[in-house]
Amino acid sequence: MCPRPAKTTADHPPRPPRRPRTYALLRRRLGAAIALVYAAAALLPAPGLWLRRPHPIGIPGLAELSLRTPQLLLALVLFSAGLQVPLRELRLLLRRPSALVAGLVLHVVAPLLIVPGVAFVLRHSPDQDGGSGMVAAMILIVAMPVAAGATVWTAKGDGDQPTAVGLVLASTLVSPLTVPLTLAVLCPLLHGDYAGRLADAAQTAGHAFALSSVVLPCGAGLLCRLLLPRRASDGLVDAAVAVALPASLLLTYVNASGVLGPFLRHPRPVLLAAALAVAATVCGLSFALGRVAAHALRLDARAGASVTLACGMNNSSASAVLITTTLPDRPHILLPVLAYGLLQKVAAGRVVRGFGSRREGGLRT
Repeated sequence: MCPRPAKTTADHPPRPPRRPRTYALLRRRLGAAIALVYAAAALLPAPGLWLRRPHPIGIPGLAELSLRTPQLLLALVLFSAGLQVPLRELRLLLRRPSALVAGLVLHVVAPLLIVPGVAFVLRHSPDQDGGSGMVAAMILIVAMPVAAGATVWTAKGDGDQPTAVGLVLASTLVSPLTVPLTLAVLCPLLHGDYAGRLADAAQTAGHAFALSSVVLPCGAGLLCRLLLPRRASDGLVDAAVAVALPASLLLTYVNASGVLGPFLRHPRPVLLAAALAVAATVCGLSFALGRVAAHALRLDARAGASVTLACGMNNSSASAVLITTTLPDRPHILLPVLAYGLLQKVAAGRVVRGFGSRREGGLRT
């Protein structure tokens, strides 16, 4: 008799990952943890500024590499996200791919509809560069793939989890094409040095960054989940769950340290107010457009909630890392990115609560 081939995790449902107590505590107190991270970045930015700098490793002049902590942490977070993708649920999308296609198209098209209007308004502001810094920040954030956190909020609201997972994965896989395309199309809205810097990023850093820092880590996680035997895969998932959330918080601290510390030493209230206003406008319009489109396409409530989250939630950590790469001398434009990262979580909570109330109302009737 021929021996049976070893089964992979794709052949059977994987067990839920073991969640350490520290992880459970951080998840329950995530808002407080993020607030502490921002406070640490404002009051003690020196370690974060040191981590932001590239650090050469290896033999100088022979085999020397430049270690960049933000890119490494982002890769770790995305590898963990890919490793935790429920592959069996993705098969359900083959039966009804309309929500996935609609959500992906909307995620790509929404920035092209929203950002030009915001740029037009800012052009008439008293800012000497016509708000180009704020617009550049918004372009860099809306060009990013759907945030993996969209799947968490979908699960909290009992939404269409396969659609949410598929949108995160699909937007990540096509990001080497969509990120440079979005940057190139929206770059003419900028003035001065910002236009040239983002145009260069669209031609070079866009492709390289999206491929090496977004697609490859996520793809590596997916392959490990698909190919490894169940015991090895489960152990790797447990380890990834244990380190992914602390790594995400550390990445937030590293990104925030570049702007909050200097901002606290030299406060600029007008800049802060503008950053909050611009981030709130783009975030609110993105979620509103997703909700209107889901209603116009007559998606059911569960799929509509997932599409709405995908339209409004972008990987703010990836955009912050790209800013440190392409615009290292303009740390102040991280302010609207940090604001967007917080506001999209607030908006996601409202979508989940609204979906829950509609669902309960439907059950009563």
